[in-house]
Amino acid sequence: MEYTLDKMTAADWEAVRDIYLEGIATRNATIETESPDWDEWNANHRSDCRLVARSDDKVLGWAVLSPVSQRIAYSGVAEVSIYVAASARGTGVGKALLGALIKASEEAGVWSLQAGIFPENTASIALHKGVGFREIGVQERKGFLDGVWRDVVLMERRSQVVGV
Repeated sequence: MEYTLDKMTAADWEAVRDIYLEGIATRNATIETESPDWDEWNANHRSDCRLVARSDDKVLGWAVLSPVSQRIAYSGVAEVSIYVAASARGTGVGKALLGALIKASEEAGVWSLQAGIFPENTASIALHKGVGFREIGVQERKGFLDGVWRDVVLMERRSQVVGV
């Protein structure tokens, strides 16, 4: 599959939202049960680390960073969100996006990336491990989804370039 990686723009929102909704429907990607609107989503994600994978004009996946805190001491710590369209899973799009997001994060001065992943989402755990994340623990009963308490595997990647 041929694709390019580009900076995400507001014009990509509809496709990004559709892929997010696919992830929500799996019940193994997020505790969320609906997508926010653009304004809310935009306000909660860093503007300097937003990427999409695109084949022609079709968005195949996306990866972004969210700040973990507004405190200046944590300005170099961010949370990863990555979603790949069902039609593009298993093609390397996720690995390319996550690798490019790591590079963009380091260019933006981020020294620590974190991710929270359901233990059942073994593909996402493997993807993160494949680009240098390590498992740091499990938060038990982190969230309640569809009447079931869900655990979350915490993963972290410390930059070897920023903050060393």
